[in-house]
Amino acid sequence: MRQRLPPLTALRAFEATARHMSFKAAASELGVTPTAISHQVRDLEEACGTALFRRRPRPLKLTKAGDHLFPVLQAGFDSIAAAVSGLREAEERQPLRVTTTNAFAHRWLVPRLPLWRAAHPRQMLEVIGTDALVDLQAGEADLAIRYAPAAPAGLVSREILRDTFWPMCSPVLLAPNGVTTEAALLRLPLIHMHWQPAEPHAPTWRRWVEAARRIAPALTDPDTMEGLFFREELHAIEAMIGGQGVGICSDVLVGRELELGALVKASSLCLPGYGFFIVHQAGHPRQAAIERFSDWLRSVTGA
Repeated sequence: MRQRLPPLTALRAFEATARHMSFKAAASELGVTPTAISHQVRDLEEACGTALFRRRPRPLKLTKAGDHLFPVLQAGFDSIAAAVSGLREAEERQPLRVTTTNAFAHRWLVPRLPLWRAAHPRQMLEVIGTDALVDLQAGEADLAIRYAPAAPAGLVSREILRDTFWPMCSPVLLAPNGVTTEAALLRLPLIHMHWQPAEPHAPTWRRWVEAARRIAPALTDPDTMEGLFFREELHAIEAMIGGQGVGICSDVLVGRELELGALVKASSLCLPGYGFFIVHQAGHPRQAAIERFSDWLRSVTGA
């Protein structure tokens, strides 16, 4: 049976003091006062039943007992530090599994991964791009970036972005057609993106026309409009960039194209979007890695 050990704080105080040969330096390393270090060393000496330091005359020196105990404690603390460091390195080598939608992964996250690697070169990521809902509680991923009107229930979450939907198109399509009104915009080829029928606030052409009718009541019924229909949002965006029509698109997903002028907003009338939320289980075993990635995301988005 292992015998009862002295308090860990006393052992650490003695080891640090013996290594520095200074109560003051040990206190600075451990974040306490020199008086506290002195008291902790006294407690250890009482537990050992012998003096560990010669305090007079100065400088501080180890006694024979202290000289015997110091290398044992130093080796022990070094071994503990090495073991903890090894666990940390093993955890960093294990990819952090991040799931999000195909569109957000492709258009926003992947282009920014060099910034992540520069900040955390040892932490690997596995990006799971899918429009299916990955079950975090079942351990299918460590964290998710969910796209939703409000924070998902039952998980730790924080909003990092919120988008807005604008009619957008290539300037090549817009300029020669002289679009100046909502009616003129609707005469262009329209690009439609698939949304789930159960989503009541989907930013579709139908909803945009309903909003625009407050300005121009005689606008065409959305059911009579022709155009291109895409189930995959990424395909619709590529068609817009290629000048094939005008679509209603998230300003987050095409922020780069708007900045470079590859796409332009074809109207000042927009529709509200959704939030992008970092979500994960409370008390996740990989909490440290999750917090590193979450902090990085917030730094990039300014959230």
